[in-house]
Amino acid sequence: MLKNGDLAHNSAAYWCVVSGSALWLEDGNLPFGTASDFGFLGRDMVCVGHYQDVPVMWLNDMQIEERLPMGSLRECIHYPEALFLLISKAVQYGHMTQSMRFCPLCGGRNHLNHNQLAMQCTECHTLHYPRIFPCIIVAVRKEQQLLLAQHPRHPNGMYTVIAGFLEVGETLEQCVAREVKEETGINITNIRYFGSQPWAFPSSMMMAFLADYHSGNIKPDYSELSDAQWFLPDEMPLVAPKGTIARQLIDKTIADIKGHLTEN
Repeated sequence: MLKNGDLAHNSAAYWCVVSGSALWLEDGNLPFGTASDFGFLGRDMVCVGHYQDVPVMWLNDMQIEERLPMGSLRECIHYPEALFLLISKAVQYGHMTQSMRFCPLCGGRNHLNHNQLAMQCTECHTLHYPRIFPCIIVAVRKEQQLLLAQHPRHPNGMYTVIAGFLEVGETLEQCVAREVKEETGINITNIRYFGSQPWAFPSSMMMAFLADYHSGNIKPDYSELSDAQWFLPDEMPLVAPKGTIARQLIDKTIADIKGHLTEN
């Protein structure tokens, strides 16, 4: 792990200067250069990994005196996956330092332990690692149709697949079935794992599944959704953008449907 004292003046790096889920972007690009180029020498910066053998450095914007142009992590979703995941890691570490300032056991002040990349209490010395919130996300297929939902928070009327947080004492498969039932009234079967994606808004882990329709009629929970419908592949609305695991699920289901139609 590189820290401020280890980073040479002429070592070029990608820089993740974060504030919440926002980070410093220049014309949509992650800044690249040396610590001395940007006046970061002496700052409390940490290397979160390497992309194509180049360090990816993290520091919080409160350490920077000048005002930097901040953009959303969502603007980086089209980046190569390896780089996007490192940026997400920096954002989650930044969130950790801001949301875990005090020890939940004794109330002591926490500080960043650079060796463990965790917050450590100055009183009881307990280590507190980043909190990761497990979420499920699922694409439900009914013959040649895909279930999509619209959320009030989504811009431009975008539709996406069903998602929700895991509850205590619940398996992932139980969570998938419960979320679909609660939000749409649909019962599902044949739940199977698809993949995962860290989602730093602020610190979720999306675990993706495919499932098949079993029974029931769509009855959207309007406290959560604006709409929910079945869609044919050739009649798709605006959907989640490329780079999201939601879009991967949608593309996979559409490909499976079209493949089935071709076979028949």
